[in-house]
This record gives sequence, structure tokens and C-alpha cells, in this order.
Amino acid sequence: MLQKALAGLRRINLDGLRWRVFDAKGQVLGRLASRISAVIQGKDKPTYAPNRDDGDMCIVINAKDIGVTGRKLTDKIYYWHTGYIGHLKERTLKDQMVKDPTEVIRKAVLRMLPRNNLRDDRDRKLRIFAGDEHPFGDRPLEPYVMPPRQVREMRPPARRAMIRAQKKAEQQQQGTTYVRKRKRDDDLAEESSA
Repeated sequence: MLQKALAGLRRINLDGLRWRVFDAKGQVLGRLASRISAVIQGKDKPTYAPNRDDGDMCIVINAKDIGVTGRKLTDKIYYWHTGYIGHLKERTLKDQMVKDPTEVIRKAVLRMLPRNNLRDDRDRKLRIFAGDEHPFGDRPLEPYVMPPRQVREMRPPARRAMIRAQKKAEQQQQGTTYVRKRKRDDDLAEESSA
């Protein structure tokens, strides 16, 4: 593991680079990957230029604890081909997390990077570890804090149904009929004939 973690560092000019640490525990895969790709490209710096590789080193820890939304664990499928006829292989996200959780984050980040000559150099700046241990403790590390999300709390469906029933009851008491916001077939027929 140590050999793989240190591989390719000689090719990177480490002068002036910051070492950013991302904790993947409880983070959503796509949101984390987009932040990592922006830092690797250097888009968080005022000196960003698309033709230069000014991004920072990114260390991702706790890759095994990454989260996904919806049914992606069973529905998202990774494909690859062996080169032989009829040998298209596939693996679900759940199986990939069991086999190698670091590859899930690596693929997500690499697919967000532009396909140009700097892509391989940017890939070398990404180091992913399944647990919270890494061999870069001697470097000056900066933990990356994800910006807060403004998520409004959704009303549960039962509460929405109760509010709808109250509005309907109020309108019936006033003598008007309850009409939902979407147009009905009668209204559409009247508009088309007019």
C-alpha cells in the first residue's frame, strides 16, 4: 500500500503545492468528487488558468464510508471490456465498494476532469485511502471543509395531504369547489374550441 501511495510523486513538482485532506465519511459521492476535481485543477485559486496545472495535492481518507443517494448502490453499473469478443464485464457499485472503494472515487473524479494532456498529471495528485491512515503525516496537511448546503426541510407526505384536506374543507364551507392547480380535460377542451 505504501509503495502504491508514493508512486508517481517524483514526476510532480511539489513546490508551492498545498496538501488538502478530504474526509469522505458520510459525504455524497458526486458532490465530493466535484469539489476534489475543482481543487485538483486549481479552480479554487485566483491564479487559475486552463492551460496550467496549478492544482493542489488531494488526499481522500475513509473512502469505504462514502454515501450515495437513491438506488445507485444496486442500479449504477461499471462496465469494462477485456478485449476478447463477448467479454464485456460489469460490476454494480455495491460490489465495487466491497472489492475496492478507492476506485469508485477515482473514477468519479477522473470523469469530471477535462480530457486533455494535463489529465494524467492531475490524476497523480489524487491519493485515495479506504481507511483513515495514510503515509503523508510528515507533510503540512490542510483539512478541506465542505461548504454547508442549504437544504430546506420537506414536509412529509401525510402533512401535505392534511393541508390539502383542510383547504378543501374550507372551500366547501365557503361554497366554492376545490380545484387542483393542474388543468383538467374539460378546461383544455374549452380552450381548444375557443
